[in-house]
Amino acid sequence: MLVQFAPLRLPLRRRLQTAAVLQWVFSFLALGLPLSPAQCCLVLFLVLLLGDGWVLAVLYAAWLYLDWETPARGGRRSNWVRNWSVWRYFRDYFPMTLVKTVDLDPSRNYLFGFHPHGVLVAGAFGNFCTEGTGFSALFPGLTSHLLMLPFWFKVPFFRDYIMSGGLVSSDKSSAAYLLGHEGGGQVAVIAVGGPPESLDARPGALTLQLRNRKGFIKMALQHGAALVPVFSFGENELFNQVSNPQGSFIRAAQERLQKAIGLALPLFHARGVFQYNFGLLPFRRPIYTVVGAPILVPKTPHPSSEAIDQLHKTYLEKLNQLFEENKAAYGLPEDRHLEIV
Repeated sequence: MLVQFAPLRLPLRRRLQTAAVLQWVFSFLALGLPLSPAQCCLVLFLVLLLGDGWVLAVLYAAWLYLDWETPARGGRRSNWVRNWSVWRYFRDYFPMTLVKTVDLDPSRNYLFGFHPHGVLVAGAFGNFCTEGTGFSALFPGLTSHLLMLPFWFKVPFFRDYIMSGGLVSSDKSSAAYLLGHEGGGQVAVIAVGGPPESLDARPGALTLQLRNRKGFIKMALQHGAALVPVFSFGENELFNQVSNPQGSFIRAAQERLQKAIGLALPLFHARGVFQYNFGLLPFRRPIYTVVGAPILVPKTPHPSSEAIDQLHKTYLEKLNQLFEENKAAYGLPEDRHLEIV
């Protein structure tokens, strides 16, 4: 196959859009690769500690000790970082659109269930960790937080950067802190399918790992937080993935690794920076993240299994309704439906 190279002459805005997505991929995709930002931050800390900057390293270590619980206590957002112009170029690369279907009362706390996970939850990051798509303008009075694996908040310096966008730890105490906030106004965004769902993320896929995931339902009941289904049309269209059907050697190895380290490693590819045939940049395909109507939940500190099952059933119905009502508007034929596993 001949390599299809990008044109030499492209408008500057297109170059800036690619650069914006490239830095995001480098920051949040390549976490485990050599010279990723997380590793660079760790190396910088060790260089300071072992060199002439040891005083700064010791002071930061003291700060880290005092600040250790912040990722589980609402984090430390920066409106300045969330409004960087780079996120507008990031938005326009796909492009990405946040769609509101109803107003949300800022006196309540909300748990947004984000679907599908996709390979990199690009829609969740772009819509809820930046102001590129105008979350604060669409939902005045609400503060969004995207839950992320706790491990990354232990990396010096890097933790402060990811918290600035609104990322917080995904452990239970973190979600409880947000959903139990007095006065309301807090939004905890959870990619419910988690890393296992990313193994099914490929163009055309509509499989959601949701049938037996009820922890977020119990959390909503315990705190009386309204549940809001969110479906991101186009999320699975951004990357191709190596075939890994259930029962295959590749899938078995991926699932074993996911259980061991908590991270799924989908074998994905899309396009490169200067050519369109192969690389780790996502395809330029539109993402429409549709925020549904809230499901009001009575506060039940000790919910029964029956109450959890009933609310879970209601949530699945509302999510499916949201999908069915919007699929035609975003390019899906009438015979396509969600597959809940």
